[in-house]
Amino acid sequence: MILAAAVSAAPCAALPDTAHDRTELFAVCTGRLSATMEHQWLMSDPKADETEAMRAYFVSLLTASMEDSGMDPREVLNLRIEAKMAHARLLTRASFARDARDARTAQRMAAQYVAACRSLLLS
Repeated sequence: MILAAAVSAAPCAALPDTAHDRTELFAVCTGRLSATMEHQWLMSDPKADETEAMRAYFVSLLTASMEDSGMDPREVLNLRIEAKMAHARLLTRASFARDARDARTAQRMAAQYVAACRSLLLS
């Protein structure tokens, strides 16, 4: 009964059906979390350690999924880098945009992207 309530309380994103799509998703999440972790370090955010642990978990998932995906490791690395750079730009806007509304929008988007990745993990 308690487990059912806990499971229904927090929606969980569904994992893609194919190894290729899972690898892409894990690569993007790893990139986003890398950008988040580095931003938290720069901003002296105490959540950096938690983000670092979650990023390490996604690195493990990514490594495990790559073998069955048939993807070129360079392609996977490129996905990680592109996601990291895009997320870093979003976090920079969130922290330093002169337009307060733009900063709030960027912060909300960055938080949603990380939450989508977090929802893939079992708590």
